[in-house]
Formats: sequence, structure tokens, C-alpha cells
Amino acid sequence: MLVLITGGARSGKSSYAQEMALSQCAHPVYVATAKVWDDDFAQRIQRHKEERGPMWINYEQELYVSRLPLDGHTVVIDCVTLWLTNFFEQQAYDVSNTLEAIKAEIHTLQQKAGTFIVVTNEIGMGVHAETAVGRKFTDLQGWVNQYLARIANTVVLMVSGIPVVIKKEA
Repeated sequence: MLVLITGGARSGKSSYAQEMALSQCAHPVYVATAKVWDDDFAQRIQRHKEERGPMWINYEQELYVSRLPLDGHTVVIDCVTLWLTNFFEQQAYDVSNTLEAIKAEIHTLQQKAGTFIVVTNEIGMGVHAETAVGRKFTDLQGWVNQYLARIANTVVLMVSGIPVVIKKEA
């Protein structure tokens, strides 16, 4: 099962995803896709781990989430935007290769048993990117979000902390 949680910055996506996972499982898995850019970010990551508490199984994986032991678990993947950034950088900012690489990784994840709650950002609803690479990334994020929404069983749009279900399959 795939649940996509989308919305803007600070809309409550991660909190909602974590609450959903905890409602389904006593020891869910949290996969952080962020690259540690600096000491400040490392401290932020540590603070988030501590806030989640000991009931979570935590992994950090910048690219190949499907290689983690996730079968049969309830998993929060947070977030697609940072995950996609890592692929975009790895693929030398080539949109087509990045899209192909992340779709392949998502497809591999789909083959696993479990519930996958995936958090993403609606960056196209914000300010228009000033740089060419920023505009490429915004397009790429939109296409990946569309792909995930199409294959997801449930899609939830978070607006100011309120979940709005926009797709729910039986």
C-alpha cells in the first residue's frame, strides 16, 4: 500500500505521516532521505530523531531506499523532495536521467510488502524559481509527484495542518 502525503512547507505533512504510521504499527520505520549538508543540519536531524522517540526504527538513506530491510513494515519516507535532490545531483542535473532513476527506485519499493507513507512537497505552488536549474527541479518535482499520486492508493493534501483526502482507493 502506498500513501502519498503532499503539501507546502510547514503544512503538517511529516507530523500527519508519523501519526498515521503510529496508528497502524507500534514500531514503524522512518526513512530520512536528507543529505547532511552541515553541522546545523546534522543537529536538526538528531533533534528530529529524539522527538520521534524509541518506538521508531530509523534509517538514513540518500538514494536507494529499496535496499533497506522494509518488507512487512509500516514505513514513512520523508521526504521525496530531498530524495529527488540527491538523485538530481547524482545524475548531474539531467532531468530525464533523474526521472528514470527515481521511478526505477519507486518501482522497486512497490514490489515490497508493507505500507509506505511517502511525504513530498508541492514546490510548484510557491515562488517561481529564479535559476534554470531551479526551474528544472520544480518541473521534475511536479512530474515525480504526479507519478506517485497516480500509483498511490491514497493521496492526502495537507493545508494549514488539515488533511484533505484527494484520492482514496477501496
